[in-house]
Amino acid sequence: MHVVLETERLRLRRFTEADVDTLVELDRDPAVMRFLTGNPTPRAEIAERVLPAILRDYALGPAGRWAAHDRSDGQFLGWLSLQPPADGGTTEVELGYRLKASAWGRGYATEGSRALIGRGFAELGVQRVWAQTMAVNLASRRVLEKAGLAYLRTFHPQFDDPLPGTEEGEVEYELWRADWQARHGG
Repeated sequence: MHVVLETERLRLRRFTEADVDTLVELDRDPAVMRFLTGNPTPRAEIAERVLPAILRDYALGPAGRWAAHDRSDGQFLGWLSLQPPADGGTTEVELGYRLKASAWGRGYATEGSRALIGRGFAELGVQRVWAQTMAVNLASRRVLEKAGLAYLRTFHPQFDDPLPGTEEGEVEYELWRADWQARHGG
């Protein structure tokens, strides 16, 4: 297991080709997918597109998406990411997380996000961390705020098959390296 980062309660590791079923199980839960696509991600899409893209990002650079496990019992909880742009760079990365519903409300997303942000700014040369979610996804917005990101804007993209709440728009949050350093004495 290639461990990338550990926090008090989490162990983040690289995904492997053997993680198809793990990702399928995560994306099968309608509650998990409510603000994303509204539907489970098909196994073929995970096996042929999603997981290969995750593995490709590892080859491009130090940013990416990692499997999150509970350190106490090893249980898979979901994933957290500092998603790089297509070129694998680390100047600007997108913070992301997707956890099993059973892990919600326990502070895992905030704990993992803060640790990844800290690693990004302190070790990876990140200048800006950004994230977006549906405006109506209040739980995710709280995680972003607790992780130190600030609201930037609301925007209204057009979707072919909009989810309930889409009419309220998407929100973008951000955190710049200088602001993080000012808060953390770096």
